[in-house]
Parts: sequence; C-alpha cells; structure tokens
Amino acid sequence: MGKHRVVVVGGGFGGLGVVRGLKRADVEVTLIDRTNHHLFQPLLYQVATALLPAGDIAPAFRAVLRRQRNAKVLLGEVTGFDPQNKRVHVDLPDGTSRTVGYDTLVVAAGARDSYFGHDEWAEVAPPMKTLEQAVDLRSRMLRAFETAVAAGDAKEWLSFAIVGAGPTGVELAGQLADLARRALKGQFREIDPRDIRITLLDAVPHVLPPFSAPLREHTRKKLESLGVTVMTGAMVESIDDSGLTTKDGDRVEARTIIWAAGVQASPLARKLAEATGAELDRKGRILVNPSDCSVTDDIYAIGDMVNLNDLPGIAEPAIQEGHHVARVIRARLQGRPSKPFKYLDLGTMATISPGDAVADIKKLRLKGLIGKVAWAVVHIAFLVGWRNRVAVLAQWAWNIVTGRRAQPIILEPMHAIERK
Repeated sequence: MGKHRVVVVGGGFGGLGVVRGLKRADVEVTLIDRTNHHLFQPLLYQVATALLPAGDIAPAFRAVLRRQRNAKVLLGEVTGFDPQNKRVHVDLPDGTSRTVGYDTLVVAAGARDSYFGHDEWAEVAPPMKTLEQAVDLRSRMLRAFETAVAAGDAKEWLSFAIVGAGPTGVELAGQLADLARRALKGQFREIDPRDIRITLLDAVPHVLPPFSAPLREHTRKKLESLGVTVMTGAMVESIDDSGLTTKDGDRVEARTIIWAAGVQASPLARKLAEATGAELDRKGRILVNPSDCSVTDDIYAIGDMVNLNDLPGIAEPAIQEGHHVARVIRARLQGRPSKPFKYLDLGTMATISPGDAVADIKKLRLKGLIGKVAWAVVHIAFLVGWRNRVAVLAQWAWNIVTGRRAQPIILEPMHAIERK
C-alpha cells in the first residue's frame, strides 16, 4: 500500500503552511496552484509602486520546497471536486485535463476582488490581487507620469483615485504619494509635484475601519499631510475612464483608478460546497468545523475562502489555520487526538509612509516610527526565504536613505497609432 496522499489546492499562506507542516510526515504531498510561485500579498502594493521587484515577494514553489522530498508541485487550475471517488479535476498548462487522487484534501483557494455587482468597472479600475495585476498597475501609474510630460494638460494625467480605505488602500495611497513627490523628484523635471492629485475614498465613515479611533485619526491626518485627499462616507455610483461619481453626486476626476475595496471567496468555495453539501455564508465563504477546519472527514478548507468564527480575511488566520491542519493530519495518521483550533490574535498593522505606520495589537496602540519598526519586523518575519528577507530589507533601507525606487520601469512598449 502506498503512502497517504495529501493534495493541497492553493499555495498561499494557508496552503503552503500545510505543505511545509507535513515535511516530516510519512505522506506524499501534491501542491496544485495556477501559478508557480507563492505570493506575499501584504507587500503587493510595493511592487505596484516600484519599490520592490516582483521576485522579492514571490518565491517559486519549487525553490521553497526544494529540500522537502515528500512534496511535489503541479501547475494547473482546479475546476471541480469528486469527493465520492476522492479526486480533483485539474486543467493543465498544455490544454489537457486530468484527475488527481487524494486520501486527504486541503483547499486553500483564497479570495478574489468584488465589485459589488459592477464587474464592468474592472476594465477602468483594475484590482491588485495578483503579481501580474501589480506589475500591470505599476506600468499604468508610471505611464501616467510619462504621458503628463508630453500632454497639454499635465494635471489631467497626474490624477489618481483609490477606491477602498482599508489597509491596502491606505498603504497604496501613502506609497503613491511618496513615489510622486520624492522618488521621482528630479527624474520628471517637467512636472510640478503640486499638480499631483491623489484621492482615497470609501463608503465607510473612517479609514482603516478595524483599527482604534486614535489610530484611524492619525492615519487620516498623516495621509492629508502627504497631499492625499481622503473622502469617507463616499459610495461609488459610477466609474468611467476619466473618473468616478459618488452616490451623493460628487465627481472625482482621475485618469488612473485603482480598486482596493472589496473581496469575495474564490469560486472554488461554491464548487466545494456543492460537491460536499457544505453551507456557504452570505459572502460566499464555506462554513467549516471550527475545531479542525474540516468540511468532511477527509476534506479541509482554510484561508480567505472559509468562514471560521468570522475571522478576518488577512494573512494571520490563514497561516495559523494552515499550521493547525498540518498538525491535525499528522495526529490522525498517528491515531491520536488533536487539540481544537484556537486563534491567537496578533493584531493588525498598516504602513502610511516610509517613516510612519500604525499597529493595533490588543491594548497596545503604536504609531509613527515605532509603529513602522513593528510593522517592518513582522513583515520581514513572515516573508518566505532568507534571500527575500535580506533583499526586501535592503530595498527599504535604500529607499529611506535615497528616496529612490528599485523598479521604475514600464514593461509594455508604446505602440504608434496608425492614422488614416
């Protein structure tokens, strides 16, 4: 009889945590993902704003797991589940399909952006959930600066709007302000920094809703000091290629619009629920057993696609769930009971500028430089691989000292317009 087969769908924080947690177990692990790399999403906005190279936050799975003999990687997209026969259906890069058998299945498919019923907005207000989207966004923003140099009305092209005032939107707004006013200073001598307009807006009444009131107020004041216009309580009614309009009728002109507002569970959550008879919540997340993250006796689901006691959709719950499921699988194979899952709340953090961040850790409220140090320590610790940690730390230091960015490049060349 062969080894116990564990199939893990998705190599994010949770999925990769399961794979690595089974390193010394007597199992055969197969990691299936649509990409060949793990993505450290909390720093994705730094790729979009040219601060970090894409590879520094996205190590290849095969490199991460090169010493784990019981793990293999399959590049493909899972399209369905067959719990009765213990198989998953996978589309492969060559256009063919196959099934992969399992004894234990872990689904960690994550989440995708939600436009709240207005998916057509994605064309003019792209999201930033994948590495490809972040690199494309970097090109869009840098192209806006280049276009402003040649355009008759530079102010038109130097207008940016970010929809969503959560951690991602706040961090993106702060980095964009630093990119525009400090990092590109001297490189775009034809542009007056005073012409740059950055608007951050959200339907909620505050920036950073999960944080305490003093930290929310500090964040708002800091963003405004950086030149960011903050509009809270402003629900988007429509978006076009030159700006957006709120429900109250306010118009925000912006040639570059970025969507950082909402997320929804991966479509695989619904497919897994239909295959197993599990329930979904109103956000499309699959309900799991809170003690061990199980959906059935041999299927587990973790991360942003699940509802486990309404934990927030951030990295830390996914990491802890991944480690817990690995322990549960090891315990079951050894015929011993496992302890129930218990979430350790490590708080929430958000960076605002190169020298300022906020951290809400239980009763501890940090802001300014000490908040930035705490934020940096946590993010460096959670990065996968020492090479990536050293590289990211070096890029941050270089930016603080010089104000310069590592990747201010546009990948797509400009094509001439054919005229009759």
